[in-house]
Amino acid sequence: MRFLPEIQLTNDLSYHHDLDNNDNFSPDNQWLVYDTRTDEGGIAASAKIEKVNVNSGEKRLVYEVKNHQIFGPGVGAASYSPVANQIIFIHGLNNVTEQNPYQQWRRTGVMIDESRNENPIFVDARDINFPFSKGALRGGTHRHEFSGDGNWIGFTYNDAIMKSLEDATVQKQNLRTIGVSKKGKSVNISDKNDGENLSGEWFSALVVKVVPNPKNGSDEISHAAGDSWVGKNGYLKSDGTRQMARAFIGTIKTENGENVDEVFIVDIPENIEIDGEFGPLEGTESQLPQPPKGASQRRLTFTAKKLNVGCTGIVRSNSEGSLLAFLAKDEKNIKQIFTISPNGGNPKQITFHESDVEGSVRWHPSGKSIFYIWNGSICEIKINDLDFDTRLRIISKSSTPSPTNLVISHDGKTIAFNRLLENLANGIKTKQVFLIKLD
Repeated sequence: MRFLPEIQLTNDLSYHHDLDNNDNFSPDNQWLVYDTRTDEGGIAASAKIEKVNVNSGEKRLVYEVKNHQIFGPGVGAASYSPVANQIIFIHGLNNVTEQNPYQQWRRTGVMIDESRNENPIFVDARDINFPFSKGALRGGTHRHEFSGDGNWIGFTYNDAIMKSLEDATVQKQNLRTIGVSKKGKSVNISDKNDGENLSGEWFSALVVKVVPNPKNGSDEISHAAGDSWVGKNGYLKSDGTRQMARAFIGTIKTENGENVDEVFIVDIPENIEIDGEFGPLEGTESQLPQPPKGASQRRLTFTAKKLNVGCTGIVRSNSEGSLLAFLAKDEKNIKQIFTISPNGGNPKQITFHESDVEGSVRWHPSGKSIFYIWNGSICEIKINDLDFDTRLRIISKSSTPSPTNLVISHDGKTIAFNRLLENLANGIKTKQVFLIKLD
């Protein structure tokens, strides 16, 4: 078996260089962006976003929080636009204190436009004062991802208003869900709360409806995450039209009231500024912001009716938008990669390993293969009808701990990933960036 050579790109063992399973390659494939979180403090303790050159190993500072503390503000989970030198990342609120630190519902998306060398651009507006504002949210956005044309950003979301209601009622209300920001219309918000409110340069809306208590046996969901864009330019619907969408994992309840994670898709309308059937875009004092008119979510998998239930990971689309890849258990109760059409149908099992696929599922830009981690190794599986062993290629030797956070360059020539290395001087392990050049 021939393994491809690994190149260690970062060498400072004093801190993490965390790729975080994002879109880390610059449009020209020359740079990789990452955050500097810590094990103890997580993203709250990360004061810097950095990037490293894939050829020279040169590191540059992208952004640094001034007067940073262990409890925040915190910056992390950075991604590049595929079409411009723009980097989007989580930024905690600047008014953090030890008593009111970085939280899931106290953060926003900040962009650095490297081509303009401007001040940070706050993308999604935040307004926690009733009456709330259309185009603004009331909590925190996370794991931001540019669309193929760079004009949209998708994200997961938690809500500060519902968190306060949850604390008051001791009932789960702060439900994770999914939203988008659209370029072209800024949202100006008056900050009446000393740093709690933010104006945003893009218009934002939640696009997935979640409820605290889904009806048993229904397609209602209480949690939405593991999301990504479908295709570089959406997917082809059965009527021949192109549709922008995000695929994700949603938590339903079975007939017996058990939680099961299934694959869903949400179609996103071009105009996200019109209230939908469930309520106002901006939400109310007792309700989350609701999806815009035309947003339509559909369930694609029905594992709840099978012996081995549930789907996991981030649902990843090929560039054409014709197939979605995800993890689920096969008939032997082993976690494998499956694919399904955005239009629905029966999932197709792609891998047939004797032990669980670990994750980091990523499509090659050609759509002809998928990369992932199994048995401590980086693997590639071809998407065709040949035997499994013929389609499988194990690229790296097995290691413990396993490599993590795979990301593929836009030209399909390079894989980047994290390895955990130990600093022998103090025994501390940190994530470093490695490369493999694909032959």
